[in-house]
Amino acid sequence: MDRRVVWTAPALQDVEEAAAFIARDSPRYAAAVAREAQEAAGSLRRFAARGRVVPEFRHPGVRELFVRKFRLIYELTPDAVFILAFIHGARELGRIWGATPEEGER
Repeated sequence: MDRRVVWTAPALQDVEEAAAFIARDSPRYAAAVAREAQEAAGSLRRFAARGRVVPEFRHPGVRELFVRKFRLIYELTPDAVFILAFIHGARELGRIWGATPEEGER
């Protein structure tokens, strides 16, 4: 079953900020990271459950894929995938979101 993929505003901002930071050293690498994030999110239309459960939350509906050194974090619903964040793997998710992602932040 195909699901629609919905980027939240914070997740889009995350990708833009990551690309801007990377572009200071390598515009080509920045474009590649942004493109790969979009492609990874698009792949979730058909294979939404393929990512691992985010260990900080241990909720089966909150999953992640790795895109180079970044974590693409998303939430599954019966008919959609909500892209919640795109953060560098070295950052502590708990410090960014607190103990759990807030309900209704989509």
